[in-house]
Amino acid sequence: MKDNLIIEGIAVNKLILSTCLFMAVSQVNLGYEVGRNMRENTKVIAIGNKVIGGNNPILIQSMTNTKTENVEETVAQILALEAAGCDIIRCAVPTMQAAEALAEIKNKIHIPLVADIHFDYRLAIAAIEFGADKIRINPGNIGGLDNLKAVVKVAKERNIPIRVGVNSGSLEKELVAKYHGVTAEGIVESALDKVRIIEELGYYNLVISIKSSDVLMCIKTHEIIAKQTNYPLHVGITEAGTVLAGNIKSAVGLGVILYQGIGDTIRVSLTGSPIEEVKSAKLILKTLGFRKGGVELVSCPTCGRTQIDLIRLAGEVEAMVQDIDLDVKVAVMGCAVNGPGEAKEADIGIAGGIGEGIIIKKGKVIRKVPEAELLSSLREELLNMKKLQEQEIV
Repeated sequence: MKDNLIIEGIAVNKLILSTCLFMAVSQVNLGYEVGRNMRENTKVIAIGNKVIGGNNPILIQSMTNTKTENVEETVAQILALEAAGCDIIRCAVPTMQAAEALAEIKNKIHIPLVADIHFDYRLAIAAIEFGADKIRINPGNIGGLDNLKAVVKVAKERNIPIRVGVNSGSLEKELVAKYHGVTAEGIVESALDKVRIIEELGYYNLVISIKSSDVLMCIKTHEIIAKQTNYPLHVGITEAGTVLAGNIKSAVGLGVILYQGIGDTIRVSLTGSPIEEVKSAKLILKTLGFRKGGVELVSCPTCGRTQIDLIRLAGEVEAMVQDIDLDVKVAVMGCAVNGPGEAKEADIGIAGGIGEGIIIKKGKVIRKVPEAELLSSLREELLNMKKLQEQEIV
């Protein structure tokens, strides 16, 4: 029962995510092709073995929720995130022990490591010295200009990028007063003021992050700042919420922002497993056309004609295809009557009947199988398709 509820929740959450994303971008009337990053003049920044900005792909970030001091647990989580498709990982560095742990962590992972620093400039310096590929700081809470200078000096010596992060919750009182509240204009002014301070110190290896939990404010903030700077932007809806609420907010917010060609890296911030963040981010990018490859799953909504436990089956298919690197569309349909016609745009699909099901290719039924064998038969067909694809490449 518990497993069924989990699978059902995954399927429903994914459906909601796709629906919200479609509704969000459909409201934006733009005159350019979806799937192309129009901010081609964005400054190119190297982060470890990855590059962002310019015409480079939009990368997916997440953040560990382990204690960074616990190297074993942190490395295990990062490796799992790598397998899920995470491109850049950020770790909290609240202590000197955490900063020191970065060296060992970095040696055991394969993606760039970002150190998240608040308040103590010495932790930022230590994080760089122990191998961080980028640091995230808010220059406004690092302890004054002298401390910031010390951080910039070390970053400059090692050419380590600094992500300048400003959230709506940390907006300065002066800007709140100036704009009569927390506003998009105030967030942008705060971020660019901090960028100018670092620029005046002679350093330009920067990434900007401006976030709000208010989706509409976050959209407006990015629209404004994209016109005022060419630094790469890390995009996300901060404190988005639980997996359900966070996915809805992120799909709407990131969908509109990315569709306008704004953004170079993204994070879907969820109160849940970081793995779910990466899965959602991949789906957002794929839905918008920014990423290709991997199995795309489509499934019909249930109705009175459904003759199979479709919600469970769709969840099982989604889990089953995770390890199949094949650029195809797979349909999971609820009845054998309408299934073939409705699945004709998919490369392959299955439809349920009473005690049996059918395998469909390009809208045509190729064979019937017992209901208990639907999942394994679909996997067999997908693996055969992959084998043929590999033979064609050779």
